[in-house]
Amino acid sequence: MTETVRLTVAQAMVRFLGVQYSESDGVEQKLFAGCFGIFGHGNVAGFGQALLQAELASTSAGGRGGVVPPGDDTATGLLPYILGRNEQAMVHSAVAYARMKNRLQTYVVSTSVGPGATNMLTGAALATINRLPVLLVPADTFADRSASPLLQELELPGTGDITVNDCFRPVSRYFDRIWRPEQLPAALLSAMRVLTDPAETGAVTICLPQDVQAEAYDWPLDLFDRRVWHVARPLPERWAVEAAADIIRSAKRPLVVAGGGVHYSGAVDALAAFCEATGIPVGQSQAGKGSLVYDHPQCLGAIGSTGTTASNAVAAEADVVIGIGTRYGDFTTASRTAFQSPDVRFVNINVAGMDTIKQAGLGVQADARESLEALTELLEGYRVDDAYVARYTELDATWDATVTAAYAETEVRAGGPTQAGGLSQNAVIGLVNELSDPRDVVVCAAGSMPGDLHKLWRTRDPKGYHVEYGYSCMGYEVAGGIGVRMACPDRDVFVMVGDGSYLMMATELATAVQEDIKIIMVLVQNHGYASIGALSESLGSQRFGTKYRYRNPATGRLDGDLLPVDLAANAASFGLDVTKVATAAEFADAVKVAKAAEHAVVIYVETDPLVDAPSSESWWDVPVSATSTLASTQQARQVYDEHKATQRLFLQPSR
Repeated sequence: MTETVRLTVAQAMVRFLGVQYSESDGVEQKLFAGCFGIFGHGNVAGFGQALLQAELASTSAGGRGGVVPPGDDTATGLLPYILGRNEQAMVHSAVAYARMKNRLQTYVVSTSVGPGATNMLTGAALATINRLPVLLVPADTFADRSASPLLQELELPGTGDITVNDCFRPVSRYFDRIWRPEQLPAALLSAMRVLTDPAETGAVTICLPQDVQAEAYDWPLDLFDRRVWHVARPLPERWAVEAAADIIRSAKRPLVVAGGGVHYSGAVDALAAFCEATGIPVGQSQAGKGSLVYDHPQCLGAIGSTGTTASNAVAAEADVVIGIGTRYGDFTTASRTAFQSPDVRFVNINVAGMDTIKQAGLGVQADARESLEALTELLEGYRVDDAYVARYTELDATWDATVTAAYAETEVRAGGPTQAGGLSQNAVIGLVNELSDPRDVVVCAAGSMPGDLHKLWRTRDPKGYHVEYGYSCMGYEVAGGIGVRMACPDRDVFVMVGDGSYLMMATELATAVQEDIKIIMVLVQNHGYASIGALSESLGSQRFGTKYRYRNPATGRLDGDLLPVDLAANAASFGLDVTKVATAAEFADAVKVAKAAEHAVVIYVETDPLVDAPSSESWWDVPVSATSTLASTQQARQVYDEHKATQRLFLQPSR
């Protein structure tokens, strides 16, 4: 007879999750570093009780709760619990942690039923779009329906088996609901498979009905054995990598587009070796930035709509584009206008099959590191000619000088709401870049700063750049910064956040204080939505609805005086030290103090939203009204049509 142990469903799940490990290249680590949670009536007596019981058992055995340092296995089987303040933010922290861990470790996130659950939907979408693992455990309505309709239950006249949690289905890579205890083992094993699959990973959702969480069952002890999940490195098929090598060998102006897959595969060194051997330059997507450090001879920096002029000029002339671990998002391809050579061909290396066929490229469905090593061997003796190297080197030097000039914008005024001359956002980015250590991490996600960081930030370490731009989610920054710091407590983390994103979700500053997680938040106040304001103006919509101002009784519009919201005081209310700065010298002093501090700090600075970053000489497809009575919109539509005419579909197979 199989030996069993009697536990509730929630207790069994917590026990199981605490003994799961991932393994890559022979290195093992716990798959789950802990559990973020906010308790409500849907999970407090089930999953919450299970976490408490496990934590008390660990404490009595000599372990401890709270944030467990990386590699610390003194609390084997424990899921250290971290109290969050917003359900979406908890997912962001978990996802940021997973990204810094190259998808080999993540967090569980537990919420109550109803709004507590659906608050995670944005986080789930972000995780799945960015292909980052996180396990979501939202509570659900009663399985036995004994007390229906419940508080926060969705009632539909045509069906009885749908709850609000079904909204997670399209944004989860795996979705399940545990109606009976017997279903839990199969669901857990399927969830672990997806979380550790480099091609399939993303948000995994296991819904736990409130009554089922507390239901007891006799579980086979084998369920709780230590399990190690191997993270695969699919090898490239010989024919595919040989065909790719043939295409590359025929190229005169090849270009690599490096995406996030280079990082997750641990292929940074392999990419450098490939480029050094062949002389092929590299443009980087947002997720791929740092795959080569900024001053590597083959690094042209960012590519696409927010790219460098060097990358974009080379992309326009490239005859072979080698996409490595990239999704070819519209920002990367400048909405399919970046690659203009009439006979351009594509080689796509990716573990995800759906990415290998994009741009009608030759697909190599395999691990990035393994593929690069194979290609380097096959391309022995091949190297681009010296004239091509000289051209892209000159273009890169020109852009580097442009960045230097932008970093020097310390006394500017373009007529924005900050009337006194002061730091531009370009200068703020430059100061953080130059005053931070090479291994420090910059974190951002939405607004004008991600694009500016993409083109301007000089990345000196592969993990020094962390911008979430798959979903570009406002409010990610503070929560994401917490996750980054938890994953890498030996690095300072600079959270660059504008007033718009700060107002969306500053709540997790309380979590940073609670857990004593040091982040350095640079809070940039420009009195509105600077990014969308600039976009609105370029599209002929005159920055309408993008400024933080009083409604003017005389006009009925939001064109009155500036709102008196004091974001510095708001940040200080969390118990943080806040330093207001206005000059480059004050900013430099504040950064020095912040780096020496032991706790989270805030540097507050006002900038002028009308001072733009240097142009990428590129485009992003945002449709403009085809008809309008406004002259500004008519002019914008004319420009739009001109760019639209340069879009390419790339339907001819690359051979």
